[in-house]
Amino acid sequence: MSRPTIAGVARAAGVSVASVSRVLNGLPATEEMVERVQRAVQELGYVPDARARSLKVGRTFQLTLAVADVGNPVYVTMMRAVEEVVSAAGYRLVVTTTGPDVVDEVALVRGMARGYADGLLISPIRVDEDLVKSIRECEVPVVVAGNVPAKAGVDTVRANSPKGMLLAVDHLVAKGRTRIAFLNGPADTVPGAARSKGFTEALKAHDLEPTAAAEATDFTFTAGRVAAPGLLGVGDEKARADAHLPDAVICANDLLAVGLMHELAALGLRVPDDVAVVGMDDSELAEQCFPTLTSVNLGSAERGRRAAELLLARIEDNDRTPRRIVVQPSLSIRRSTP
Repeated sequence: MSRPTIAGVARAAGVSVASVSRVLNGLPATEEMVERVQRAVQELGYVPDARARSLKVGRTFQLTLAVADVGNPVYVTMMRAVEEVVSAAGYRLVVTTTGPDVVDEVALVRGMARGYADGLLISPIRVDEDLVKSIRECEVPVVVAGNVPAKAGVDTVRANSPKGMLLAVDHLVAKGRTRIAFLNGPADTVPGAARSKGFTEALKAHDLEPTAAAEATDFTFTAGRVAAPGLLGVGDEKARADAHLPDAVICANDLLAVGLMHELAALGLRVPDDVAVVGMDDSELAEQCFPTLTSVNLGSAERGRRAAELLLARIEDNDRTPRRIVVQPSLSIRRSTP
């Protein structure tokens, strides 16, 4: 059986080949024409030749999403949202991992000049002058899901981490928890710096001082477990009766929080009776652990959608004034807090 062609679609729809091409490329067309072409495409099982389409319009119809760790649930949520938006616009999404090193982020941005994608959506874990410069000079449109200086001259979509921290502290204080500790990831990262600043500001709003703070080696479950004993200052029965034991811990993400809760259980400490725990990101993991995790929802899906929409708009008009969008947080209360 021969492969369906665009000419066959045109015959089945009763329109010209040019009209079919117009509809398939998302150009303005009447509602009736769009319906006829789409019906013919479905009936014939026609699949556009991406290579021919790319050559004709000078695009690859491929976009790159770069994140630090594809194993992190928050990036998975973001990726799904991005893919939903760009696939509806006729683009294929390629996901790549940069890792924790800013050098790799810079290399990726500079490599976009090779022309294998029409645009880049990057969520940098670390930012320095080289990265800002490479973003500013990139030969394809770039949108940042995160925070970079305005001088980078690109569209950005970021979470309001300080507001999220305030929501978490407000909730804990309302539940009578005032000895609040903070488990962060590396403070020299974009999320680590933002959440550390937000934690300090949130405690000040309640005239509180941090009971303890620790910096894990990264933002993973294992790092949360390893950092827990030092943060809590516990390791034996005597320490558990210490008046300085935190009665609540806010973690910089859900992976750290679940690692912390695992270690709390190993130490014989109960969540939330002895220590309440709050995560950040409100990932799928928050519903899957025991007890379920109270977590700050930083809008990862919304950030993904908004960033994808900005990138598509930037591809169509690269002279647009850059936009800086801030997504507001909410608190999902579960059983890890009273």
